[in-house]
Amino acid sequence: MGLLDGKVALVTGGARGMGEAHVRLFLREGAAVVFGDVLDEEGKALAEETGATYVRHDVTSAAQWRQAVETTVAAHGRLDVLVNNAGILKFRRIADMEPEDFDRVIDVNLKGTWLGVKSVIEPMKAAGRGSIVNISSIEGFVGAEGLSAYAASKFGVRGLTKSAARELARFGIRVNSVHPGAIDTPMVMNPDLVGEVDGEAFVKSMVIKRFAEPVEVSHVVAFLASDRSSYCTGSEFTVDGGLLTGAGY
Repeated sequence: MGLLDGKVALVTGGARGMGEAHVRLFLREGAAVVFGDVLDEEGKALAEETGATYVRHDVTSAAQWRQAVETTVAAHGRLDVLVNNAGILKFRRIADMEPEDFDRVIDVNLKGTWLGVKSVIEPMKAAGRGSIVNISSIEGFVGAEGLSAYAASKFGVRGLTKSAARELARFGIRVNSVHPGAIDTPMVMNPDLVGEVDGEAFVKSMVIKRFAEPVEVSHVVAFLASDRSSYCTGSEFTVDGGLLTGAGY
């Protein structure tokens, strides 16, 4: 018996990295999964391999949100879980960052998450309950040099999560945020970031001195998607190997 038996989930940014790990684990735990991305080649390949449904999905587009939700409900008759996973990172110090780069990060990471919450309210109300899991970051708790836009977006996801939790509890919809730390995904291999961060010093600052596998985040996401987290809403779950406890971060 799977943790998510009978659940229907929509996962954004699901073609690779953490999103791919969410898709694979949700399927193993019994959920029916629709996932979106703008990486068509990777998305179609993952769908063919796993049996999940892929939809092209730019999370900054309200129209594409409608299409993704409609595809999910048409295929499975309901929508129980949304994982707002899609996100981008742009390493630039404030003095060097162009306003349009800042806008792009905010649009994807924060506005895209807001649009997701808004888009699933009606189908979750129709289902009588729901769980929304917003993927933030440890940069939603602490600032990091060169990541002003990313940190601003992820701090914003925390506030959005808490407001949505208060608004949607009356409909049986729970909203929580997950805050990954050092996860081994393509995003952390961003050349600008790698060139600026002292990797050895970063690992020394960790309590658990390694990068996490993406599925280690997925297990927390799956718990929040499941009925086992039925009394959790508006809460923040760090998956950072104790990084935020370290004075060196």
